[in-house]
Amino acid sequence: MKHGHKWLSFTGLVLMSTVGFYAWSGDGDTPQQTEYRSAVVSLTSLQETVVATGVIRPVVGAEVNVGSRLSGTVTSLPVVVGDRVEVGQLLARLDDTALQAAADQMRAEVALSRPRVSLAESILERRIRLAEKGLASDEDLDIARSDLAIALAQLDESFARQRSAGINLSYAQITAPISGVVAAVSTREGETVAAGFSAPTFVTILDLDRLEVLAYVDETDIGRVFVGQLASFEVDTHPGVSFSGVVAAIQPRAEIRENVVNYVVRLEFESQPAGLDDPDTQYTLRPEMTAHVRLVIAERDNALTAPRNALKRRDGRQYLLVQRGDEWVEQDVRTGWRSDSAVEILSGVQAGDRIALNTK
Repeated sequence: MKHGHKWLSFTGLVLMSTVGFYAWSGDGDTPQQTEYRSAVVSLTSLQETVVATGVIRPVVGAEVNVGSRLSGTVTSLPVVVGDRVEVGQLLARLDDTALQAAADQMRAEVALSRPRVSLAESILERRIRLAEKGLASDEDLDIARSDLAIALAQLDESFARQRSAGINLSYAQITAPISGVVAAVSTREGETVAAGFSAPTFVTILDLDRLEVLAYVDETDIGRVFVGQLASFEVDTHPGVSFSGVVAAIQPRAEIRENVVNYVVRLEFESQPAGLDDPDTQYTLRPEMTAHVRLVIAERDNALTAPRNALKRRDGRQYLLVQRGDEWVEQDVRTGWRSDSAVEILSGVQAGDRIALNTK
């Protein structure tokens, strides 16, 4: 795993061109024409960043293994890998013959319990009228009340058993708990599955709209990373397209890979990059893609910037070769931030000055 390192990026318009001038070379008396590339010193935005390598992963809850709570034979499996499914959509169906019979039996029990309750209520009403006339004892009333209570309890029990049978019957239809794309199908029609301590997986669903980046930041840089920090990343499948993100969390434990200590930084991001010329263009990101991450440590606007390969050194001094009229003169400069391609100029030149780059 490639670990992070600090670098600087710059944005802005740096005009490049090729110019020629005469420089005396060797001991001869004839000037030799040397061809230079040139650039214009410009005001740009500089960002100090930390570079890290990351990987795209589903957020918690965006990848679900869907299984069965029941044992049985798979009679229908209407989805295949790559299908788009919505919440509640049928994914698989088990043979429910026995479950349907059990549900019918429970409905019959409820049907038998209802008349028993009606009979017990009628008996109790007659005993009450007889007791009012002195023709029924208190014991007769107690028995009638007890019979009604038992009948009501039996009816409640039948209702509960009916609901339980209905729930078991519903388990024979496996539906999608989330919307997403079918990432894997682990069984086939006609197979018999056995539900034990863990539910057998039928289908894996992945929500590609809920992804995150896990960036591995070197221990030398992690001290300058914080929650809420701006970030961006690119993936190899969409070269030149930058996705914006923000640091959502920093895992407290380190991960040591190839003797390098890294800390995992979790980035949240928008699924589509902003500022596209064609807003209808869709960029699909998938789990396990490698992400080239940049975490913005500091930013400086309107920095005077020159290409780094224009900077020259000699005898402990650093200078630029600046065009003054028809001549090129050495101009000492002080520098600030720098990257592999750019350097900040603190003094010595002004915006718009044309400077010579290294010769070809």
